Formats: sequence, C-alpha cells, structure tokens
Amino acid sequence: MSLTVQKIHADVAELLGCDPAELKPETDLTDLGLDSMRIMGLVEQWRTEGADTLEFADLAEQPTLGHWTRVLTGSAT
Repeated sequence: MSLTVQKIHADVAELLGCDPAELKPETDLTDLGLDSMRIMGLVEQWRTEGADTLEFADLAEQPTLGHWTRVLTGSAT
C-alpha cells in the first residue's frame, strides 16, 4: 500500500482519537498529544508501507501534518 495524503491523515487522527477533518496542516501535533513514542510507531508503520528511508528526525523536527505529508508524498496537503 502506498502512502496517500488521506492515509497519513487517517493514521495520525487514529492515534490522536479525532476525525481527520479536524487536523489542519499547520497544527503542531505534539500540542495535540502526539509524543515521541507514537511518532516512532508511525515511522515504523510507514516504513513497512513503503517509506523505507523515513527517519524519526524527519517527522520530529517539524511535527505538523503539512510537513509530514510533504516528506512522505512529496506534495502539500
């Protein structure tokens, strides 16, 4: 399965216990409760789904959905 914008949003929303539509590209996901352990879990999950070169720092240095989407898909949200 390839990572799509919708899949990324759904995975993050599931971890946060919210609807994907509630997440804005500029929102700091750590402010919503996403901690380093959960980010690492996403990195591992997304690696198995095709993001082979993804590293924890790629997501942790800028924990916004917009940044993550650009890193993982090469496109904006």
